[in-house]
Amino acid sequence: MKNIFVLLILSISLNCHAQKADKFNLGFENQEEGDALSTGWFQWGEYYLSTDSSNYTGEKAGKIASGDKVNSFGGIAYKIPAYYSGRSITLEGLIKVNQVQNGYAGLLMRIDGNGSVLAFENMEKQKVTGTKDWEKYRITLNYPEQAEQIFVAGMLIGTGEAWFDDFVVTIDGEDIQAIELPNAISDNEFDHGSTIELGELSAEYVSDLELLGRVWGFLKYHHPEIALGNYNWDYELFRFLPKYMQAFTRNDRTDLLVAWIGSLGQLEKCETCEISVENVYVSTDLTWIEEQSEDLRNALLTVYDSRAQEGNFYVRINPNNGSPVFTNENGHTQMAYPDDGFRLLALFRYWNMVNYFFPSKYLMDYDWGLALKKFIPVIVDAKNELEYELAFLEIVEHIQDSHAYLGGAADQIRAWKGLNFPPVKVNFVEGKLLVTEYHSPSLMEKVGLKVGDIITEINGESIEDIIEKKSKYFPASNHPTKLRNISSDILRSNSRELSIKYISQDSIEQTKTIDLYPIDSLEVSQRKVERSYKMINDSIGYITLETIKDEDIAPIKSQFKNNTGIIIDLRNYPALNVAYKLGEYFVSSPTPFVQFSVGMVGNPGTFYLSNSMELKNNGEFYKGKLVVLVNEVTQSLGEFIAMSLRAGNNTTVIGSTTAGADGDVSTIILPGGLQTGMSGVGVYYPDGSETQRVGIVPDILVTPTIEGIRGGRDELLEKAIRVILND
Repeated sequence: MKNIFVLLILSISLNCHAQKADKFNLGFENQEEGDALSTGWFQWGEYYLSTDSSNYTGEKAGKIASGDKVNSFGGIAYKIPAYYSGRSITLEGLIKVNQVQNGYAGLLMRIDGNGSVLAFENMEKQKVTGTKDWEKYRITLNYPEQAEQIFVAGMLIGTGEAWFDDFVVTIDGEDIQAIELPNAISDNEFDHGSTIELGELSAEYVSDLELLGRVWGFLKYHHPEIALGNYNWDYELFRFLPKYMQAFTRNDRTDLLVAWIGSLGQLEKCETCEISVENVYVSTDLTWIEEQSEDLRNALLTVYDSRAQEGNFYVRINPNNGSPVFTNENGHTQMAYPDDGFRLLALFRYWNMVNYFFPSKYLMDYDWGLALKKFIPVIVDAKNELEYELAFLEIVEHIQDSHAYLGGAADQIRAWKGLNFPPVKVNFVEGKLLVTEYHSPSLMEKVGLKVGDIITEINGESIEDIIEKKSKYFPASNHPTKLRNISSDILRSNSRELSIKYISQDSIEQTKTIDLYPIDSLEVSQRKVERSYKMINDSIGYITLETIKDEDIAPIKSQFKNNTGIIIDLRNYPALNVAYKLGEYFVSSPTPFVQFSVGMVGNPGTFYLSNSMELKNNGEFYKGKLVVLVNEVTQSLGEFIAMSLRAGNNTTVIGSTTAGADGDVSTIILPGGLQTGMSGVGVYYPDGSETQRVGIVPDILVTPTIEGIRGGRDELLEKAIRVILND
């Protein structure tokens, strides 16, 4: 039960209501009509939550009741932007409990940053149980410098009821309610809508909106006053947009832009903005500025020459991995279908994030500079929540990055793909959609399909036509990975059955109706977890990184050191980063294996190249042959580890091109609660060769065949054994 609680509570929750940042509703007193919970509070876990009007201090209190739920937990939580500095943070609150058993009630505080949990406390040691009247409790944490979000909560594990009231958060003893926040947080004028109605857009207006989107994003990441958080830049767009669209001529709109820039405050020329040319890998592209009228060009270049150098309210660089961290971006989750202004804001926000902080923008087949104008009418014309999500999925696909996706509150996309799943797994093999295994082997006899059967049509539509129609909604760095992604969804449907045409192993074309199931009724997640290493014959060891553990490294080195060969299987997602711990075992001397391009907050759009990272041998190294197996499933951490293993003295990489999305993921939050991501750093071999989109190119190309899968063979593994034995 405790493990269930920890797992769920550590997940990043996006289900937050809008909140007034200048007075946090920590006493549960404010509640909007129609809301089940007090304003700003949201649910964690499965228990029953309510705002209670009895047994309280003040007029309202938060309540959690287990009811008929068992083996679970409940949490009533509140999110606070971590725009503070200090040494320690304390949460105080009143708790009352009734018949709490088999667990406890308590306060919870969690501080997030850098995409992870930085600090956490849940009163596990102070367990509040039984039946007790109101009593004050307190928990304190060290306050991390990298803090981005503060979560405070009341929680209940076990059974019973718990009430919570009068939460107070202090930093170094000062109540955060009294700490002055930057205007970017306290400005809440448009929390419930932009009031913007754009209507049908002419070609001229689309061009003018494109220019506005470029100027808005340029100022967001360059202007010192915006960098300080002195403006809620989302809402400044809504204030400026009506008069911009009402101007009679393009010259009038240009004049408005110049005046807008001038209204943001006096600027001083930056004396520390120059960077060394020798380490610049990609330079900022200011071509579009040079194409503007003289007044607008001069205004923008003045901002560029005065650009912020001491950080930015909306972005920073993660010191651990060099990827951009987009901060203080409101997801406006209360708007499942954002209005015209918020939809336009979503496009402006995303386009500029990619424009200034995606290190592989230059690798796109499509000119990103054209994407803003292309998608303005698409995003504005989206008539409902599904059309909005589909439009954004198409935009995200344009960056050609296997780290890109659309998640968060994108529930309409999930329904569009289908909420019911097939009992079989399919993959593209030799260009054909092939049944490769059963998610639920117990259904094999009922379904009647065999591994190796080739599916040619789904509900009367050819596989080729389905791929052509859906490709624009499946982001990927390269074509094999796009087919990987399509294959995982191609048999999904909201119906409980679908009709397929297929060619059986005896080459007979047949038609069959197969049943589909909710995902939780299949056995997809019930695979047996096996030890990560074994001997596959007397002289060859095998390692799968899917289940690798820290404690496996020492026995692997000890048991495999005299083997003729070792095979490391990376056709999976590694459970652990062993790039250094395992990679160093295969080099006899310090060996460079990777370098990165990293963005710059002080010069957005510029990326510098890091020094190469080395594997540092500790005295022992493996002298036999190493074979690494890769395919389109090998992605991100898997590709990074493959690079480290390739640096070994006697390594051969076998398989097919990988997913082409190396490096860490930068998360992007968009209006409507949507979430996506992009590869945050560029990753290269020491000689400068690309890995993004290219992937890890094998030394020996081997792909599965239809014949091999029908015969139950692992052709990559077979080839690896032959390479080691020189067969």
